[in-house]
Amino acid sequence: MPEQQQKQQETLPPQHQERRPGLEPEMHPQPEVIGKSYRPAGKLQGKAALITGGDSGIGQAVAVLFAKEGADVAIVYLNEHQDAQKTRQLVEQEGRRCLTLSGDLGDSSFCKQAVQQVVDQLGKLDILVNNAGEQHPQESIEKISDAQLERTFRTNIFAMFYMVRAALPHLKPGSAIINTTSVTAYKGSPELLDYSASKGAILAFTRSLSQALVEKGIRVNGVAPGPIWTPLIPSTFSAEHVKRFGADTPMKRPGQPDEVAPCYVFLASDDSSYISGQVLHPNGGEEVGG
Repeated sequence: MPEQQQKQQETLPPQHQERRPGLEPEMHPQPEVIGKSYRPAGKLQGKAALITGGDSGIGQAVAVLFAKEGADVAIVYLNEHQDAQKTRQLVEQEGRRCLTLSGDLGDSSFCKQAVQQVVDQLGKLDILVNNAGEQHPQESIEKISDAQLERTFRTNIFAMFYMVRAALPHLKPGSAIINTTSVTAYKGSPELLDYSASKGAILAFTRSLSQALVEKGIRVNGVAPGPIWTPLIPSTFSAEHVKRFGADTPMKRPGQPDEVAPCYVFLASDDSSYISGQVLHPNGGEEVGG
């Protein structure tokens, strides 16, 4: 392969993290989460939002933009305390409150406790962003253990059921639920069979829940990101894979978290008041159906 062609295919420095979930400070370059060119307009003034997986990546960028738009924010994360503190710092720099809650979203009792803490400390809950997820690439279905299969679905889709079930008594007309699915729900991925299947389940969950809650005045939508540069990537893929991450998109690069976060602002705000059961696709130009 000519050297120039190989260079064009390399999008990131090769790197890998052994620890899962990954950590943002160990990534190079650092993901872009602040949205420097973003111009807030008070779209979420006085709102309270709960974001799962809000410690880094897309969740962190969403927390920052929500704060810029006037919302107080609670983030739920597993054990990435340093990343969570950075999110808290960024939210507080915008003059908003940030509650950080550490625990396993695959545990329904923790989800119930987390929602109650948000309501107790922030006074209400207007927006629920189900964003946390995990993936474990395998070369074939034979390599996917029962434990991995259950873990992937427990984190990626069971947790959404648990969070919505706990949050629903506190949501009112005008509230919004936003679920993070993935481009893999539409295109598939041979090395992410269980992950892709769980993301497809999120798509069906989003559409069904939107119909179930429309009469309550609660809108439910989704976001299906393509390849986005977050700690999930170096912690689950090889250095060789990371080196060309996002190169197969029409834009020939991975996206940044702050290129995805405005989708969540739109779906959380009254700008999308006539939209429910739909999915936005920040994916670098991929054409997907459904």
